Amino acid sequence: MTDNEIEFSDDTSPEGLDLGGQPLADRGPELVIISGLSGAGRTRAANALEDLDWYVVDNLPPRMLSALAGMMTTTGEGVHRLAAVVDVRSKAYFHELEAALQELRDTSISYRIIFLDAQDQVLVRRYEANRRPHPLQRDGGRIIDAIKTERSLLEPLRRQADVIINTSELNVHDLSRQVQQSVAVQESRPLRLTIMSFGFKYGLPVDADIVLDMRFLANPYWVPGLRHLTGRDDPVADYVLGLEGAKEFLDGWVELYLKVLPNYLRELKPYVTIAVGCTGGKHRSVASAEYLSAAFGAHGYPVKTIHRDLGKE
Repeated sequence: MTDNEIEFSDDTSPEGLDLGGQPLADRGPELVIISGLSGAGRTRAANALEDLDWYVVDNLPPRMLSALAGMMTTTGEGVHRLAAVVDVRSKAYFHELEAALQELRDTSISYRIIFLDAQDQVLVRRYEANRRPHPLQRDGGRIIDAIKTERSLLEPLRRQADVIINTSELNVHDLSRQVQQSVAVQESRPLRLTIMSFGFKYGLPVDADIVLDMRFLANPYWVPGLRHLTGRDDPVADYVLGLEGAKEFLDGWVELYLKVLPNYLRELKPYVTIAVGCTGGKHRSVASAEYLSAAFGAHGYPVKTIHRDLGKE
């Protein structure tokens, strides 16, 4: 295995299917145990699952695994996907891990183990960079000796692992993608859009990922009978969308970004905020935001629509 490959055990494929061809994410409640070398990326792996709505517990004493797994449910609002980070930080309790795993097997609780590994020299560099002591490093001891001790303690667990990820040459985004691949849940979480109207005179939204400027359209504020209305009212919406170039601009923009939006998921960004602005955030931006929300919603995207400055003078 090269430094940046992901290794799967015999009963799991890289596509996230068991031997029967069933998606792992569809097999009911899931328990994933994350372990591996300190500095190999356990926290980033846990965060990757937490970002996908897993319930994550870090530095769990092994004896609590069975009780925690009992929280999982198949229906309702309970915990369906549980990830537990178990490693040598639990100190003397870590030696109870094998007994805890046997208890899970005895009670027919299925689990999978993701093991994070890295080359010794890479782990040393990472510890020197963050200036934190290794959890097994004795006073005055060398980091490399602590790493060797940890490898010895973890070797039995490494042999049981369903997935081994060598993070030596992975950045945090690559690691997150490989963790998601190993549990086959990335495609189950849709990209979620927030489309926000705003007024430029009140400032740009600080959380905007994409900004559209609708000030190239004539302002309904100067049209008698429309000033007191908003872009949510039909007369204003009809006026704005009926202006030359308005619908053509919005439709073309939707067509363009329908090709772009899936890339946000691949880059581990499941939420995107599209800010649509005009001068005061009351007419053009509101009508355009409503139009875009309907368009993206028609293509299956979950959309939340916010009119930030609608109530302002």
